[in-house]
Amino acid sequence: MTPKETALALMDAALKAADPYLAVKRNLGIEGNNLVVSGERFPVLGKVYLLAFGKAACSMAKAIVDLLGERIEEGVIITKYGYAENCPKLGRLKVIEAGHPVPDGNSLLGGRLGLELAEKVGENDILLVLISGGGSALFLLPERGITLEDKIRTNELLLKSGAKIYEINTVRKHISAVKGGKLAKRVKGTVISLILSDVVGDPLEAIASGPTVKDPTTFQDAFRILKLYGVWERLPESVRRHIKLGLEGKAEETLKEDLPNVHNFVVGSSTLACESALAKARELGYNAAILTTTLEGEAREIALAIGSIVQEIAKYDRPVPRPAVLVAGGEWTVTIEGEAGLGGPNQEFALSVARKISGLNAVVLAVDTDGTDGPTDAAGGIVDGKALEKLKSEGIDVEEVLRRHDAYNALEKAGALLKTGPTGTNVNSLVVAVIPEIHQ
Repeated sequence: MTPKETALALMDAALKAADPYLAVKRNLGIEGNNLVVSGERFPVLGKVYLLAFGKAACSMAKAIVDLLGERIEEGVIITKYGYAENCPKLGRLKVIEAGHPVPDGNSLLGGRLGLELAEKVGENDILLVLISGGGSALFLLPERGITLEDKIRTNELLLKSGAKIYEINTVRKHISAVKGGKLAKRVKGTVISLILSDVVGDPLEAIASGPTVKDPTTFQDAFRILKLYGVWERLPESVRRHIKLGLEGKAEETLKEDLPNVHNFVVGSSTLACESALAKARELGYNAAILTTTLEGEAREIALAIGSIVQEIAKYDRPVPRPAVLVAGGEWTVTIEGEAGLGGPNQEFALSVARKISGLNAVVLAVDTDGTDGPTDAAGGIVDGKALEKLKSEGIDVEEVLRRHDAYNALEKAGALLKTGPTGTNVNSLVVAVIPEIHQ
């Protein structure tokens, strides 16, 4: 198996471990008249409703339908365009495809229908909420006075600002009628949330902007983030007005206390994906290590740091001796100023790390586990020690390409784009580095 084939095999192992269908099946069962979730029992006394949103919504919902079938009274599933293929076929379930990363009219429809469903749940009923990455954009209901266009503009500004995902979600929660625990507030019965984490460190309040959990952030935090990243003055007036009302105590804050009827469970995360890649690498005979599952920062910069470790192994057999594999998970960002080309954080990571591993017998793969990196059809990139020279022979100035954030076109010319198609899951991004023995 070549180093490239090895890297792809490790990626496949990670993706299988993060399979949302299996994640739900591992954590949910039924015994008599009880739902059993991660060992906790919940008696089914009334009706069961289903609300799923995120890129993995369909696979997670299918696991529920396979288990409960006709016991489900009604449900709403909201997922990204092109991701509905795996949705369960059950007439009482409404399936909506919506926009991501920028929300659209269907995101708004999903938010309205989801809230209406939550308000139908009686005191003896159960609402199963299935949450996965992308839920913030896909499940949308702005606070009164804020239009869909205002929300879209706010999201666009935040996504281009370089703000971290939890910072973006802090703002989203404070201009939403369903996030930051506000959905849970509307439910009279039992809420059971099964969560596939796409946020570094798995903070529940940040995943899909925490619609069913209490939120430690405040309007003051949202205001600080907007000022910090230079977004405040460019916001729509309606958004600024609502946040000002919140700062004055005149708008509803997010949920601040645990609700006794609400139960949240993490069923999948980056950690499990990285551990599965690690196990596969060791099975293949590599000395393997997980560097971190909480890697964050500007894509091109952290790529240089990872590349430096690869270089150290290739030259000095440290900190891991060859044949070696390094695995890292997390969420990296790209700060865009002005016009930009085509690409995404993982493509930019791959292009940047190509500079550091040039001439080495090594392969580095960077992939968004949901199968879509930025607004492209690529999931990321995979480069080796020859990639930089190949790009130069094509007349490509890598430094200029990185400055313009046009990694897609450069990687395409190098034959280094990684295309998986929609994976049905989303547990952050993943880096795999393979440094074989010298003769390989």
